[in-house]
Amino acid sequence: MARLDDYINAKKIAADKLSKKSVDEIAKGSEFKMAGDNKIRAPFLDRVYRVSWPDFGFEDEAYEKQEIPIQEQVLILHYMMGAGDSSVTGNWIAYREMPGASFYFSAFVKRAIEPLKKVFGQNIAELVKASTSMNGTAIETGAAGFEFQVFPKVPLRLIVWEGDNEFPAEANILFDEVIGQILSPEDAAWLAGMLVYRIIRTSSYPPPITD
Repeated sequence: MARLDDYINAKKIAADKLSKKSVDEIAKGSEFKMAGDNKIRAPFLDRVYRVSWPDFGFEDEAYEKQEIPIQEQVLILHYMMGAGDSSVTGNWIAYREMPGASFYFSAFVKRAIEPLKKVFGQNIAELVKASTSMNGTAIETGAAGFEFQVFPKVPLRLIVWEGDNEFPAEANILFDEVIGQILSPEDAAWLAGMLVYRIIRTSSYPPPITD
């Protein structure tokens, strides 16, 4: 598991590399909008951050004094680094199909797939409610499926098959094929987990205890 020092170092490396690009070049490649002079507006899940250039400080647009998790900062900077000239393909792949993903597969399952199954495998209605409130777009697959535009060039699809007395619940998370050009397998696993846990926090999980 990565330590705090690892994330701090990863942010420094990413910021150093990005500082060599112009703010306009970064905004164009990432498809983020500018937020005034030398600031980029970066929506991420249910938050919007303002990222300053060239120091790459982060500020929550709605809660200016709130501390932004370093993991989220690193993911956003890595997205800015990798987006470049890439484009969404419309071809959906499983995590295993990402180049180099096998090493991180168990972490991906533990961080994203298992929580998704555990919380929503017997409660599809709550998944629908929470995903809708997170601006997910319903797709016709599984018992319920939603597509999320996590970054302008990084859509994710969450799919859950409801469990019953005979069959256990199942879940999957799909990525546009372009993900391998933009983020590392480790980053993609963290991103999927962050989305799942944000949806869980938005939901009513755990369900209230009734008599």
